[in-house]
Amino acid sequence: METALQKRLVVLLCVATLPLTILWSIIYYAAGAPLAASVSAFYSFVTPINTLLFAFTRNLGFYRASQFLMILILPWLVTISLGGFKEASVVIVWAALSPLASLLIDANLRHAALWIAAFLALLTATAIMQPHLAPGRLPEAYVTWFFVLNVGGVSAIVFALLDYFVAQRNFFQERSETLLLNILPKEIVEALKTDQRAIAGHYDSASVLFADLVSFTPMAAAMTPLQVVTLLNEVFECFDALVEKYDLEKIKTIGDCYMVAAGVPRERPDHAQALVRLALDMQETIATRKFGDRTLSLRVGINSGSVVAGVIGRKKFIYDLWGDAVNIASRMETHGQGGAIQITRSTYELIRDEFDCDYKGAIDVKGADRMDVWHVMGPRAERSVAPAGAARHAAVGDG
Repeated sequence: METALQKRLVVLLCVATLPLTILWSIIYYAAGAPLAASVSAFYSFVTPINTLLFAFTRNLGFYRASQFLMILILPWLVTISLGGFKEASVVIVWAALSPLASLLIDANLRHAALWIAAFLALLTATAIMQPHLAPGRLPEAYVTWFFVLNVGGVSAIVFALLDYFVAQRNFFQERSETLLLNILPKEIVEALKTDQRAIAGHYDSASVLFADLVSFTPMAAAMTPLQVVTLLNEVFECFDALVEKYDLEKIKTIGDCYMVAAGVPRERPDHAQALVRLALDMQETIATRKFGDRTLSLRVGINSGSVVAGVIGRKKFIYDLWGDAVNIASRMETHGQGGAIQITRSTYELIRDEFDCDYKGAIDVKGADRMDVWHVMGPRAERSVAPAGAARHAAVGDG
């Protein structure tokens, strides 16, 4: 449980009982039971002081232990002073809040077991002492109504504590899950809830995009660290919105490099087309606005093929991709040009009917043979007449 939630709950418990203990003190005193009244008044006096001390010291352990001890002992003292269980209208039931609150707030079973053992010990001691206690002086009507007040008051506080605990727990869980969903795909989050082992899957057909800001390293050298982070954040926030628009999966950022995948972990037949649309929007965003009063240029590379995707390790989870398709997509970006979207043949074959592409010949790719590459120019509907050179080069590439 969050420490903040523990603090709120213990303060709520202790402060919520104050009006009742003040009322008990007044009624006990009016009914001719000054000793019982003084015990209740003691709690009413000490708790505000202890709470103010806690506000300054932030010593949760001391505050919690001292308050739980008063909640445990003081109702027992009232019970003894009034003559036993019946005469005190089972006021000792208030002491049960001590182990209950320990279990709810401390979340430590060993501590809660100690408090419940102490509560049971007090109940046993009271039962042993009952025949030897002096009869109470409270009128029968007072005893009856105190039964109602004691049982009703404890029930109300228990309900309020549980309601607050559940509401806060749900809030923290939702916030934690939202944070986790910003890091991992929803499908992977659900899988991790039930399986803590490495999670991986093979996808026969997926597309991977790498985007990199051109000449960013020398640009960053002339900027302060804060300016660098602010600029990258502004750029990547725009990219994040586009990724969400096309229901794609942002994998990670590495410096000024941005990696996105389509077809994982949710398979989709239009993975290449969706990723190319994203790339076109990314290039348009970079070309039509300034970031931190700077004009930027983006280099994009895309490749399609089979990949392995999943989460490995136990700390600082990250959903990542592996395989030749990923490596080649990275090479497409590295060997690309500013303002261009460079793709491989495998991607070109998937998008050629929907997008105009210029064949750029074959290039040497590290770790692979020479590869034919194309630059995506835009959707076919947006280009009424394709350049003759582009058609000729595409034909050469197809051959």
